[in-house]
Amino acid sequence: MSEKTPHRRPATFKLGDPNVVVIDQDEAGRPARGTVQITPEPDPVLLPVPIDAPLVPTRRGFRWGGLFWSAVGGLVLLGTGLGIVNLIEDLFARSQTFGYVAFVFAVAAGLALAVVIGREAFGLARLAAIEKLHQRAIEVLRSDDRAESRAVVSDLLKLAHQNPQLARARATLAGHADDIIDGADMIKLAERELLAPLDEEARRLVSTAAQRVSVVTAVSPRALIDVLFVFVAAMRLIRQLARLYGGRPGTLGMISLLRQVIGHLAITGGIAVGDSLVQQMLGHGIAARLSQRLGEGVLNGLLTARLGLAAIDVTRPLPFTALPRPALSDLAKDLLSKRDDEA
Repeated sequence: MSEKTPHRRPATFKLGDPNVVVIDQDEAGRPARGTVQITPEPDPVLLPVPIDAPLVPTRRGFRWGGLFWSAVGGLVLLGTGLGIVNLIEDLFARSQTFGYVAFVFAVAAGLALAVVIGREAFGLARLAAIEKLHQRAIEVLRSDDRAESRAVVSDLLKLAHQNPQLARARATLAGHADDIIDGADMIKLAERELLAPLDEEARRLVSTAAQRVSVVTAVSPRALIDVLFVFVAAMRLIRQLARLYGGRPGTLGMISLLRQVIGHLAITGGIAVGDSLVQQMLGHGIAARLSQRLGEGVLNGLLTARLGLAAIDVTRPLPFTALPRPALSDLAKDLLSKRDDEA
């Protein structure tokens, strides 16, 4: 065991005293009897100033994979167009009636394709605008910028102007806009007035989807049917939440949203439910009252609810500040009460 150094009583001394010894911090050794050791501390002014290294942008090389798939797509598109042109010419050679019919079909297909591409582009742009609005609101909450808060609220009103349920909320927010001085308070007011009814509807959608998944997976005889139904229910729930908060996702938009939701789950703790909640749901709480199939249904419902909560965070245009974030425990209580009624 190491010997503890006894505490020295406070004492006064002169710097010219021969018993006063100045040593560095790196020097080791026990002082001689009757001497006083002084370890000078470095002057903060003389310390080196840390300088942040500039961020070096990553240099991206030429993407051969992107060139390959672009070239393949161009060839497929040219081949498809050439095949359609040859088909129409052959039909005209056989009969003008067939040629005109094929030409009308080609024009209709081209028009439908242009509309689909336009809708996909609009959906992606709308989702990008909502994500950017979310980030701007976070920056306003940090900086408390009044001018930027008004711009954020104005964009939020444009996003919610098509929802007739928010007409009264929009009028109330417009009436109190001039009374708010702080930018953060403006964001919080907009969240309470505009997003409170939407959050309630989102909670209902998540609870309904979780209950539906719980019932179907509890009575389903095949695991493959469970997987397919959970996937379809999750995609339907994500689309409903996105449309509820102002998004209009198409096929590409749904793929982007699904990636964001999975990424959010990975950051916030994954899809798995906490051990304490699993023990509460499937352990002492309901193990004695529910069968194994019902217990699996409840667990699948909880996983669906967790996915829905992540989708709310992704599709919501404002962060949760003035309003509480929906908790998984509240949805679990609703799910258990539903299961108890059916049991």
